[in-house]
Amino acid sequence: MAWKTLDDMDLSGKVVLTRVDINVPVKDGKVTDATRIERIKPTIDDILAKGGKPVLMAHFGRPKGQVVPDMSLGLIKDAVADVLGVPVKFASDCIGGPAKEAVAELGEGEVLLLENTRFHKGETDNDGQFAASLAALGDVYVNDAFSAAHRAHGSTEGVAKLLPSCAGRLMQAELSALEGALSTPERPVVAVVGGAKVSTKLDLLGNLVRKVDYLVIGGGMANTFLAAEGVDVGKSLCEHDLAETAREITKKAGEAGCEIVLPVDVVVAREFKANAENETVPTTECPADAMILDAGPKSVEKISAILEEAKTLIWNGPLGAFEIEPFDAATNAAAKKAAELSKAGKLVSVAGGGDTVAALNKAGAADDFTYISTAGGAFLEWMEGKDLPGVVALG
Repeated sequence: MAWKTLDDMDLSGKVVLTRVDINVPVKDGKVTDATRIERIKPTIDDILAKGGKPVLMAHFGRPKGQVVPDMSLGLIKDAVADVLGVPVKFASDCIGGPAKEAVAELGEGEVLLLENTRFHKGETDNDGQFAASLAALGDVYVNDAFSAAHRAHGSTEGVAKLLPSCAGRLMQAELSALEGALSTPERPVVAVVGGAKVSTKLDLLGNLVRKVDYLVIGGGMANTFLAAEGVDVGKSLCEHDLAETAREITKKAGEAGCEIVLPVDVVVAREFKANAENETVPTTECPADAMILDAGPKSVEKISAILEEAKTLIWNGPLGAFEIEPFDAATNAAAKKAAELSKAGKLVSVAGGGDTVAALNKAGAADDFTYISTAGGAFLEWMEGKDLPGVVALG
């Protein structure tokens, strides 16, 4: 779909209401990971360079329509200023008198951070009056919070309908990467989908089998598919009640010309703990008293060979219990292979989802992927083929 970017907007002298996601972790009053703040800097830099006055709208935690002092964005104002490298003012509310006064006093080259939008119930209810109160503060609306775009909230969808709107640089990058990976990809396309449960990714798998050439399934999800084929998975994490569903997905994949790739060998152990005694066996030979905790080296070889032929990769979820050694081996090896091919310009790789980012960072592969999405739910819903309200509102 078409959406406007900052390049399409005249921002000179305009108050630019900018929805950002700076919901960062804080411990003992200090921001412990400023990644989300760092990612909005290009957008703020461009707004300032074009003569606009950025007014930041954001949520922080889940206050559920109540004023919760521990969830005040005032706590991270200084961290935002440090990253942006410009003066950041703070308004004690996101609408009404305090917000209007702060906007009126905002000087050139300064940024205004509004208080947590979720202190108002109208934010999550997408209340028209609340959205209008936000819109009254500015001249232009910029959405740079792809990670919140799957929510039809006042600051993500409501305001977009009331002001000239466009995507910020982070939103633009996310949308371009995802469109390129799923809507107009270079083939063959491979999707790696891992994680504990098939039940949490049914919509995702159903959509992907129609879009990709290879669907590599890992983690506990793979056990469910193996069990559906009649393989004894011992004491492994497995949703046996979804066997029929797994068979239906496999059937749909076959009809769509998508090959489902399951482990051919597995690493098994009797205990789920770091460095537990383990062995590698063919997939069909999992001992009855053991559990599958990772894909084996032959499985990695198979995945690597597929990646060698691929042009586009979408990655969501680990191949095994990546949090504990040595059951991170398959995820690490496959991730490094994808990173190596991406760095060499042979593969366009897009990855996202909470565990995914952690797994790729742990493997030391994240920096060489073409694009890593910091969005969790929004990334998954996009991959499921769903419309995201915050994106549709920009169209």
